[in-house]
Formats: sequence, structure tokens, C-alpha cells
Amino acid sequence: MRFRYRRILGVGCFVLLLVGCVSVGEEFRTPTAEMIKNGVTTRAELLQLFGSPTQVGIEDGDRTWTWLHVRTGAIGRTLSKELHVKFNERGIVKSHSYTSTLPEEVQRESR
Repeated sequence: MRFRYRRILGVGCFVLLLVGCVSVGEEFRTPTAEMIKNGVTTRAELLQLFGSPTQVGIEDGDRTWTWLHVRTGAIGRTLSKELHVKFNERGIVKSHSYTSTLPEEVQRESR
């Protein structure tokens, strides 16, 4: 009886750990300075590099695309990365920004 109780408790804990892991958005490559050039890179090139954006919109009258990937672990730690791109009227990158809370990227940039 005691073994059965422990087994049920163990399976229950495992299920709770699995349920606690949530992911939003598709994983995408980490951009480098060489990948995206303001005034040069096109929407078609970004689609090849990163796939379809997670969000599209308009900011200050300019079309925007955003790639977002968020992972929340069972212990409550949230890791995320976001690439935000503004385009000019010809579909060329006007400006872009990238942020990340991934430990390997934060450590690399902090050195």
C-alpha cells in the first residue's frame, strides 16, 4: 500500500512539472549585427532568416514585425527573447532591436 501511494505521488509530481512548462512563440535564430542592416535588409530576407513573425503591427506609422519566444519553466523562471523590426514604405528595415534574458546571451554581452 505504501509503495502504491509513493508511486501515485511521484507520477502526480511529474505531471505537475510538465504542466508547469509553458512556451509562447516559435524559437528563432539569435540575430547578429551582420544579419540585419538598417536601410539594406528586406522583409523577404527576414522571412528566410527567422521565419514568420509572431506579431505584426504599426508603430509611428511604420509597419512592424516582432518575433517573440518565451519559455516558463516549472520552477517559475521565465526566459525570453524578442526581435522587433520597423520597415520603411519600401519594405526595407528602418530600425530594429533585440532583447534577451537567455543566460548564455546575457553572460556573453556582459563581458
